[in-house]
Amino acid sequence: MAPRLDFSDWWAKDTRKGTPVVVKMENPNYSVVEIQGPDSAFRPVEKSRGKNAKQVTWVLLLKAHRAVGCLTWFATVFWSLLGAIKKRLSFTHPLGSERLGRDRWLFTAIKLFLALSLLILGFEIIAYFRGWHYFESPSLHIPTSTLEIQSLLHLVYVGWLGLRADYIAPPIKALSKFCIVLFLIQSVDRLILCLGCFWIKYKKIKPRFDEEPFRNDDAEGCGYVYPMVLVQIPMCNEREVYEQSISAVCQLDWPKDRILVQVLDDSNDESIQQLIKAEVAKWSQKGVNIIYRHRLVRTGYKAGNLKSAMSCDYVEAYEFVAIFDADFQPNPDFLKLTVPHFKDNPELGLVQARWTFVNKDENLLTRLQNINLCFHFEVEQQVSGVFLNFFGFNGTAGVWRIKALEESGGWLERTTVEDMDIAVRAHLHGWKFIYLNDVKVLCEVPESYEAYKKQQHRWHSGPMQLFRLCLGAILTSKKANLILLFFLLRKLILPFYSFTLFCIILPLTMFVPEAELPVWVICYIPVFMSFLNLLPSPKSFPFIVPYLLFENTMSVTKFNAMVSGLFQLGSSYEWIVTKKAGRSSESDLLSITEKETPSKRSQLLRGVSDSELLELNQLEEQKQAVAKKPVKKINKIYHKELALAFLLLTAAVRSLLAAQGVHFYFLMFQGVTFLLVGLDLIGEQMS
Repeated sequence: MAPRLDFSDWWAKDTRKGTPVVVKMENPNYSVVEIQGPDSAFRPVEKSRGKNAKQVTWVLLLKAHRAVGCLTWFATVFWSLLGAIKKRLSFTHPLGSERLGRDRWLFTAIKLFLALSLLILGFEIIAYFRGWHYFESPSLHIPTSTLEIQSLLHLVYVGWLGLRADYIAPPIKALSKFCIVLFLIQSVDRLILCLGCFWIKYKKIKPRFDEEPFRNDDAEGCGYVYPMVLVQIPMCNEREVYEQSISAVCQLDWPKDRILVQVLDDSNDESIQQLIKAEVAKWSQKGVNIIYRHRLVRTGYKAGNLKSAMSCDYVEAYEFVAIFDADFQPNPDFLKLTVPHFKDNPELGLVQARWTFVNKDENLLTRLQNINLCFHFEVEQQVSGVFLNFFGFNGTAGVWRIKALEESGGWLERTTVEDMDIAVRAHLHGWKFIYLNDVKVLCEVPESYEAYKKQQHRWHSGPMQLFRLCLGAILTSKKANLILLFFLLRKLILPFYSFTLFCIILPLTMFVPEAELPVWVICYIPVFMSFLNLLPSPKSFPFIVPYLLFENTMSVTKFNAMVSGLFQLGSSYEWIVTKKAGRSSESDLLSITEKETPSKRSQLLRGVSDSELLELNQLEEQKQAVAKKPVKKINKIYHKELALAFLLLTAAVRSLLAAQGVHFYFLMFQGVTFLLVGLDLIGEQMS
């Protein structure tokens, strides 16, 4: 390339002579330019010097308009939030507050922490306005002699700084490092699971069976021999969903003489019992082999219900049992897609299908639950099923080999997670599991935060009960490493570090800056982990920030449940049936409308006596009356979430004094999220 010969600087330096010329124009639309030297016309002109008064005025007006618009938007959001809070508080019933019971210890600890934080915040604000911000200003040093002490308050503040640096910061640093290590271990586990899922998709790995598994050339007639299958529907006061679940199960495509449906009703409401009996009678009239069972002594919750049903004498004639909760709607081909996997596989004890949710787009809460459950099914369970042949039974939408249940000890009533209990015991006895990601069963997720919170409490306290009860058997088995990782990584470590690190240590470090957490811990890795969680549900990517904040908010419930289950607190044995909304898919509604025509209804009731017909009509009128009756919803106030909201917002104010940008925004948004959840502003809204 030819050399660049530029002598303009040298020329301007040596030949700049004469008087500067100033050109002034009377027209204000032209700029005032001062020319110095012969090459000034060729040098770039500064833009700021080329603006006249009118241009500057318009720029200032535009910036002011943007600032006013931004302030208006923030004011609108803040005013809307205050209005929603006022509405929630005005509609809150006096009995609508959360009952703490034996879990009051956590709420008391959070309140004490909040009171201490407010006290320290007030002290720090006074010190800041007195000019004692030693950590924010490097030029200032902490006084070491009595001559530098200005007042008694200054002496107290300097003593607090020494106490904080010598005695408070070291244990916080040690605890934060321990939690960060757990956080990294769990993140690596999550990353390995995602890589395993990608490998499964890349290699197209999935369980397969013969096209005609039940064909038998030696058999008479059609040449097909189907195994005997028992289908169980356990339910308890499921007024909203009993009809659609019974209807879906009764339409399963399986020979009628090779299937029996057990409706296991534990309802204590006689009106619901009568409705379920009428539904069973209706399908029995259609030729379905269906039985209604009701226990007089309702002990053991769902485990006791299933145990009682398996004790019937006629169960001995059946080889497999399929279980569906009351809100599940299997497709007609469910059994033909699951039962064939047992053929020529005598070590197989369980075939588990995937859940899909009919109400996943109902509100923000259901969308966030869908993210978690999609990752659980498509990543965690699929990878565990392919590479380990073990995963936790989901309690429904699965088919068990009855022999595996019997050899593993059957259903036990010792925990609130009877499904995980039987899965662990079956795996310890050498049985293998298969997960089918492409066999999907419709169900519901909780639409209200109250129902979701109770469900999550049971799901996280039960595994800790089971871990404590099975620890001896696990340690003496050859599968100790596998099951210990299953319990420790995903059931104990996750709720512990999530609550401790982001809800306790992070706000604490705002008042103890010597133990400040790095930005990658509170921002980069959590966002990356949330991104991995959203991979199975790509349509949920716009909710990545709400998902991250809500998962941290739920950590208080999961941590409380984990401690309750581990130390046998009273709430760990609490079983509350998850409230259902009774939603069906559009195809289900169309099929029900087509089938319940007047002509088919008259054909169904031809063989019914007058007394039974009268009873059915009364039940139908009662059902319509209940459907028309408005349901009064009571808002809840959740004390632990509200206390943590004020704690995090207090820490956010303290972070402003230290000018910590990322920490401030995280604490502020996390505190607002806790506030919304504590006031029950997420999920099913007040009608």
